[in-house]
Amino acid sequence: MSPQLVLLVNPAARGGRTLRLLEPVARRLRAGGAELSVIVGDDPADALERACTAVSERPDALVAFGGDGLVHLAVQAVAGTDVPLGIIPAGTGNDIAGALGVPCKDPLAAARTVLRMRSRAVDAARIRAGSADEVFAGVMCCGFDSRVNERANRRTWPPGMARYLVATLEELRSFRPIPFRITLDDAEVVEREAMLVAVANTSSYGAGMRVSPDARPDDGLLDVVMLDALSKAEFLRVFPSVYRGRHVGHRAVTVRRVRSVRLEALPQDAVAYADGERVGPAPVHCEVMPGALRVIV
Repeated sequence: MSPQLVLLVNPAARGGRTLRLLEPVARRLRAGGAELSVIVGDDPADALERACTAVSERPDALVAFGGDGLVHLAVQAVAGTDVPLGIIPAGTGNDIAGALGVPCKDPLAAARTVLRMRSRAVDAARIRAGSADEVFAGVMCCGFDSRVNERANRRTWPPGMARYLVATLEELRSFRPIPFRITLDDAEVVEREAMLVAVANTSSYGAGMRVSPDARPDDGLLDVVMLDALSKAEFLRVFPSVYRGRHVGHRAVTVRRVRSVRLEALPQDAVAYADGERVGPAPVHCEVMPGALRVIV
C-alpha cells in the first residue's frame, strides 16, 4: 500500500534557498510510491494549524522539510499521537535530525529514509514558560545563548549563521552571569550564578554545538547542563570546546540527569528557547515525555 505522506515545508529555510530542493524531493517521494500532499503555511501559526488538521486525518507520516525550527513546529502536531515524524533536513541548523540518525547532507537520501517508513520511539519534553506550553525534541537553553538568539532575531543582516556570530560578539560586551534557582525532580534545589543552563533531550543545538554530548533521546531522562559564572576571558576559552563536547570536563560545568527541572532567574528578561525557537520568559518548567514521538530513521 502506498504511504500517505504530508510534507510540511518551511519556505524561508536557509533564506529560501532550499526551495529549489523541494521539487526533486517531492518527485523522489512520489517515485517511491508515496501519495504526497504539501503544506506551506502563511506563517508559523497557520502552518501549525494546517499540520494539526493533517495529523488528525491520520496520514502515514508528517514529514518536516526544513531545519530544527520546522521540526519543532511539526513536533507540536505529532507528539503523543501514533503518526510518525519524518525529517528531510533543509535548514541552517539540523541538529535534531543529526541526533536521530537522519542523513543531513543529502535531502534525497533523507527522502529515501522516509520511504522506508522504519520508525523508532524517542522522548520529547514538555516546556512551560510564561503563557507558553509547548513540546520540544532537542535542547532548551536559557542564559547567554538565549540572549544571543534574542539579538540575532532582531537583526536582518548579515544572513545565515553570520548573524549569530555578530549577535554573540554584541552580547558578550554586556552580558553578566544570571542568578538561577534550579529545582531538579521537585526535590533538589541548586542556587548559583550561571552563564547558561541547557536542558537537553538530544546532544547538540545551534548547528553543531554539542552542549550535552552524552544526552540520549530515548532514555526517559533530560540532561541539565549548568555553566557557572566565568570571566569573559575564560568563557571565550571554554566556549569553542562545545563543538566537540569537551566543555563538560571543565570545572565550571555540571551535568545532571532528571525527569523534570524548573528554572527561576533574575533578572526577569531571562528567556527560554527550545529547538532554536523562542518559548517565553523564566520561570521555566521542563519535564520528559518518554516515548512521546515516533520518528522515521
